[in-house]
Amino acid sequence: MKRLFAMALILVMTVSVLAGCGSTSTEKSEEATKELTVWLPPIGENDKPVWEPILKEFEEKNNVKINLEIIPWEGYPEKYATAIAAGEGPDVGYMYAEMFPQFIKMGAVEDLTNYLTEKDMENYIYIDDCKMLGGIYGLAIEAANPAVLYYNKDILAELGEEPPKTWEDFRRIAKKATKDTDGDGKIDQWGFSQGWGANFFGDLNWNWYGFLWQAGGELYNDDLKTVRFNDEAGLETAQFLYDLKFKDKVIPDNAMAQNNKEMLQTTFGPGKSAFTIWLSSAAHEILDKSFPDLNYGFITSLENKDMGTFASVDQLTLMSATEDKELSFKLMQHMLSADSMTKFHKYHPRAPISKDEPYQGDPQLKEMIENDKGIYRPLVVAPHGVEVYDYLWKQLQRMMVGEVEPKEALDEAAKYANDLLAEDQ
Repeated sequence: MKRLFAMALILVMTVSVLAGCGSTSTEKSEEATKELTVWLPPIGENDKPVWEPILKEFEEKNNVKINLEIIPWEGYPEKYATAIAAGEGPDVGYMYAEMFPQFIKMGAVEDLTNYLTEKDMENYIYIDDCKMLGGIYGLAIEAANPAVLYYNKDILAELGEEPPKTWEDFRRIAKKATKDTDGDGKIDQWGFSQGWGANFFGDLNWNWYGFLWQAGGELYNDDLKTVRFNDEAGLETAQFLYDLKFKDKVIPDNAMAQNNKEMLQTTFGPGKSAFTIWLSSAAHEILDKSFPDLNYGFITSLENKDMGTFASVDQLTLMSATEDKELSFKLMQHMLSADSMTKFHKYHPRAPISKDEPYQGDPQLKEMIENDKGIYRPLVVAPHGVEVYDYLWKQLQRMMVGEVEPKEALDEAAKYANDLLAEDQ
């Protein structure tokens, strides 16, 4: 089971080197309008109607047809690998940190270093986060949307508590908040509505990375040839989460049936938990709209030995096999222009990705976005990220369902990761 995903990915990557990709239709005839295909994941709740007028502008100015596909997060890297192997990949894609090493290695994404001007390097705010493995293989399109710890102000006030600062504060309040409020003998107010049920490893973003960094841990060793998430800091993190579930019993019984977004919507939003953890953009996009009476606040990070929380820097990529690289890169520039991103962020408020774009994010979050950079941070681009994190997620799920102890879960995941990394050496 644990080798299945890795073998499948390696197979399609190997085949894809020769297969080529890109989906322009210039072969049809010289007169035919060119076509470019763009793949994006769902950044907001309904992205396509927001992107369509932006892309329409490019179509009309450049006599080109844009085919936009919104690809679900679950199975996203596998979709890329399979499509590229079949010669059906996009011309402009979207990748997150875990995906890059594999696709760079197979030559599927273009190094943008020679495409960028000095003005570009100055203007793109997250350009340093786009430098990886000796090149610049993407341009940030989604950044500064950190996971934050939301808290229910009314529940904390009732308990006589202030917002937590440390793991100890958080654990004490979560235990006090977990109780039977209507006297029917059942817990109906929880300390921490955290979801562990997602099939996709993306919920590591909020359930694991931040807590690991707060414990002083890291995922990989500095040489990226082995992992270190099963060291003392990793074990402290896993034990902390395990104890919240099985010793303190502050996590809802249905935690294995829901992801974190669902927990926010079904438990924290309706006022049934003191804490939850999810993207900062959820404040505006979900809580303010769906739960207008919820009296909530948030902090960027708890503190243990350190502070830290996850914020992706996901990027648009120029796919190497596109038939018209100049036009495809021009499309990337159009999508990332201040004018286009201002229109997109009007519907899905986020922090700017370039210096010439105005801030349209949640006013509550502006100070955090500007001042806490470094506390919120993306993953290091490291080999086999997709396989390593997918397997780690499954082992942590086994831990949170009670099948294995924290050390066993981490050691098993580390062994798998190190064996995989050793194959590259």
